Amino acid sequence: MRIFETHAHLDFPDFDKDREQIITASQKEGVEYIVNIGVGKESCEKSVLLANKHEQIYAAVGFHPHNAAEYNEKLIRKLARNEKVVAIGEIGLDYYRMRNTKKTQLETFEKQIALAQELKLPIVIHDRDAHQDCLKILDKYNPTKLVFHCYTGDVLFAQEVLARGWNISFTGIITFKNSHLPDIVRMVPADRYFVETDSPYLSPVPKRGRRNSPLHLRYTIEKLAEIRGITPKMVAAQTFKNAADFFLEKQNS
Repeated sequence: MRIFETHAHLDFPDFDKDREQIITASQKEGVEYIVNIGVGKESCEKSVLLANKHEQIYAAVGFHPHNAAEYNEKLIRKLARNEKVVAIGEIGLDYYRMRNTKKTQLETFEKQIALAQELKLPIVIHDRDAHQDCLKILDKYNPTKLVFHCYTGDVLFAQEVLARGWNISFTGIITFKNSHLPDIVRMVPADRYFVETDSPYLSPVPKRGRRNSPLHLRYTIEKLAEIRGITPKMVAAQTFKNAADFFLEKQNS
C-alpha cells in the first residue's frame, strides 16, 4: 500500500530518541509522504527543518489555539516561503482546554485564515467544542482547500463541513470501541477524506495507550475499510490521491 500520513508531530520530544528510525521504518511500511504539522514557533521551525532534511516529509506552519497568544505572523510568512511548506496549520479553536481566551483564539484564528488565503495555501483546522464559531469565521473567508483534522464532530456538523466542499480527516479514534465516527465514515464521499495519526497521540487499537507514530496508520486504514465495505488497499489508494491533490498540487504541477 502507498500511504499518505497527513498529520504528524514528529518534531515533538516524544521522538527525540528514535525519530530517524521511525521515519525510515515508516517509509519501508509504505508511508510515502508525511505532513509534519507545526503548532507554535519552535514546532513550526522544527517542522520545516525536518521537511528540508527528508524528501518524503512536508510541513504545515501555524499557531495552534493553545499557542494563540504567541502568534507571530512575520515568522509564519517567512517559513511559508519554503517550498516544502504545503499548508497553514494547525489553526483553529479549542474551547475544551481553554488555554487562551476565546477572544485571543478567535483573533489569531482569523488572522491565520486571512494569511492562508493571501498565500493561497490549504488550511488544516483544529476544532474542539467550537463548531459554530469555526464555521462563522470560515464562512467569512470562504476558503476552498480546507481539512478538519482529527474529526470528532457529529453527523450534522459533518454535513455542514461537506456541504462547503471541505474535507475530513480520520485518526485512530475510529478504532475505539464506543466511537460514534462510523456513521460519518460511511457518509463521507470517497474524494473527501484523509487518514492521519496525529502522532504521538491517539494510537489506534491494538496500540492504544502507547506512543503513536506513522507506523500505526495501517490500523486506521483497516478500520476505515471495514466500515466502508472495501479493501484496505482501496482506502490507502483513495486517501493517498485525496491528500496528494490537497497538499501537493503545486509540487506536482
